[in-house]
Amino acid sequence: MKNYRLNKLYKLWRLTTLGLIIVVSCSEGDRPTPISSVIPSGDLPNIKPKGNENYLKENSDYIYNQEKVKTFELLIRDKDLEKLNFDPVNQDYVEGALIFEGDTISPIGVRYKGSIGAFAGCLSNRDWTKPSGQKVCEKLSLQIKINWKGRKERFFDLNKLQFHSQNYDKSQLRERLAYWLFAEMGVPSPRSVHARLLINKKYSGLYGLTEEIDNRFAEYFYKEGKGNIYKEVWPVKANGEVESDDAFINALKTNEEEKDINLIREFGQAIAASNASNNKDVVKKYMKVNELVSYIVVDRAIRHDDGPFHWYCTNETVNSCTNHNYYWFEDKKNRKMHLIPWDMDGTFEHIIRNANENTPLADKWGETSNNCLPFAKGSGNLKHRSAACEKLTAAWVNFDQEYNTTKSYFQNNFVANDKIISQLDKWAKQIEPYIIEADNIHNKDIMNVANKRTTTLLIWQNATNTLRSQVKAIQ
Repeated sequence: MKNYRLNKLYKLWRLTTLGLIIVVSCSEGDRPTPISSVIPSGDLPNIKPKGNENYLKENSDYIYNQEKVKTFELLIRDKDLEKLNFDPVNQDYVEGALIFEGDTISPIGVRYKGSIGAFAGCLSNRDWTKPSGQKVCEKLSLQIKINWKGRKERFFDLNKLQFHSQNYDKSQLRERLAYWLFAEMGVPSPRSVHARLLINKKYSGLYGLTEEIDNRFAEYFYKEGKGNIYKEVWPVKANGEVESDDAFINALKTNEEEKDINLIREFGQAIAASNASNNKDVVKKYMKVNELVSYIVVDRAIRHDDGPFHWYCTNETVNSCTNHNYYWFEDKKNRKMHLIPWDMDGTFEHIIRNANENTPLADKWGETSNNCLPFAKGSGNLKHRSAACEKLTAAWVNFDQEYNTTKSYFQNNFVANDKIISQLDKWAKQIEPYIIEADNIHNKDIMNVANKRTTTLLIWQNATNTLRSQVKAIQ
């Protein structure tokens, strides 16, 4: 998208000698905490909940209800919004307010989020490998922190909201469809829906509202188990040795103060000490085999090739190889490790042909290449290593009978009967009005396709048809 000068968004607050006046219309009935007051010096209000707010009475199922696209509003001071837009990669929080169905939660924290892929093509520095510069896309992924500055009240039992821009996926359906498939196959996965987002009264667009993997996720899915969430740390290194304590501690996303890594360390030590004769027993001890195999079957069916089974290497040595885009939850009570899927916007795209030369896997499940040494693939500088060469994945490959049985179930219950296609079509129909809405607002009077500021209806339709063809080609 062509660079353009950052415009100030619609001014919600007008400075006067009395301060700023913010008026938000309320829905019918007694809405407890709308903003409707004089706010001196441009400060956002510190609203103390009355206790009868809907967001305090309902749980997170209300937010992740699949039947309706809900609308969220953010209020951010102009100077703070400009700060975010000037350097999105910085990912510092600024203060804001969240309005949802008549209730206002203020203050809350707001920041842009993501890594290389999330910022690609959306910053003024066009080198996607080194994201930097100002925001130039209409949308960037956002994280909303409800437990901001000591706030104890949760928002529908959540501490954070994540709005994914889905700029990479023009169908804006891959992420939601992939997580749904994992969940349908019995794999605890982040819930994902679509949501409309307004920022300072301007329609920003349609986002993927995808669940944060944190302590709230853990308590929702693992009600009987208390434990840690870890992000992108494998129990054993590529060379088969147990990962370092520092790596485990740095990957902690919950209970960071306690730093109790005993279970994941024990799991890593057991895998590191295992061999071909006993590695299946180790996996059975520390993981739920049915859940694990279901994860693998779905992952390979949708070709999540930028996930835990893709080992990227910075040079020709095995020790330089790492994977990413996954979480672990360790259930300390039941002493089980659970692999959690993450980052699904590129799923399905390698089913028919390799759509992204940087991410496709060279091997089928269980296969190895180049005598388990790193090898070149694609046009990038990174090298790759076969997943089945790594000790933990090699142990998983040994569950071939369970894999074949689960794959057959998946084929019969999701592919052969077009269940995935039916779900795709249902959600495509659900979000189409909001694709049209964004197209009409952001692309009005822009004739040059290259200068369009958001996904057009035609591009969305073509991308959705492409996704539909890829789903039909699942084997």
